[in-house]
Amino acid sequence: MTILVTGGAGFIGSNFVLDWLAQGDEPVVNLDALTYAGNLRNLASLQGDARHVFVHGDICDRALVDQLLAQHRPRAVVHFAAESHVDRSIHGPGAFVRTNVEGTFTLLEAARAHWGALQGEEKSAFRFLHVSTDEVYGSLAPDAPAFTEEHPYEPNSPYSASKAASDHLVRAWHHTYGLPVLTTNCSNNYGPFHFPEKLIPLLIVNALAGKPLPVYGDGRQIRDWLYVRDHCSGIRAVLAGGRVGQTYNIGGWNEQANIDIVQKVCALLDELRPDAAGPYARLVTHVADRPGHDRRYAIDARKLERELGWRPAETFDSGIRKTVQWYLDHPDWVAEVQSGAYREWLSTNYAAR
Repeated sequence: MTILVTGGAGFIGSNFVLDWLAQGDEPVVNLDALTYAGNLRNLASLQGDARHVFVHGDICDRALVDQLLAQHRPRAVVHFAAESHVDRSIHGPGAFVRTNVEGTFTLLEAARAHWGALQGEEKSAFRFLHVSTDEVYGSLAPDAPAFTEEHPYEPNSPYSASKAASDHLVRAWHHTYGLPVLTTNCSNNYGPFHFPEKLIPLLIVNALAGKPLPVYGDGRQIRDWLYVRDHCSGIRAVLAGGRVGQTYNIGGWNEQANIDIVQKVCALLDELRPDAAGPYARLVTHVADRPGHDRRYAIDARKLERELGWRPAETFDSGIRKTVQWYLDHPDWVAEVQSGAYREWLSTNYAAR
């Protein structure tokens, strides 16, 4: 018994691989292209572990995917690999179409061929689990009900549009070809190994360096925040018991405004790593909002709770404290990921704001 994980050196994927192997001994074949956000240091604790087979490669490489499926005969594909940052998608949408749309298409076709050749129990047990985002649903009004799995798709950025396209492909491969798929749509993740282009890790690393803490617009954009290890447990639950062809929302029941996140991170840093220059909130800097910035996302995860008994284990207060402490405890990891390419990206995205 083996599973194939794509994007397993990225933020959510690496947490999933580590969590999976901590829960049991079923091996993982981990395919990752190691783009800027993929980092083998995330998986350093698995060095020499025979249960983890890492393959450096691209999900758009059909021959490689075919080879891995034939060689390892996984019972499931868990598909994390994606370009995932809205700001990057605004500056360069082509990479998002290639990875999120073409890459998912390539995987689906390879999985369909592999599944079609299986027999008996192997065939009936096979699953293709596609990990997606709540951003495909668009933006919610302040008093609107949270997104359910039946909410219409209304993507507003190149990133969310590319993920919506991939979701539609997965659905179509089930309804047209019978491929046994599962889709999960999650809210904003946070936790260990999060690349510091996203809000929470960017706040932490900038604050520790005494740099401005950029807040888009008025900072009142609201997101539902999900601790990454809760997300991993939700995916495990869907893979184990989800109904084929169904979509499951995975959320943290933690709606927070961005400006409130900033204040909480600053307060935790004031407590855990006080700065002689004064409270970290002095570094907060409001910058021009991103184009088409969605005002609110919120996930209704009751279907997953009702059918599979899943709920998040962390509150936002417990999860954010663990997250801040992890970054304080891992300065070498932070220093390594802040490469020249990362600094160039920060300049590109924030200089004109």
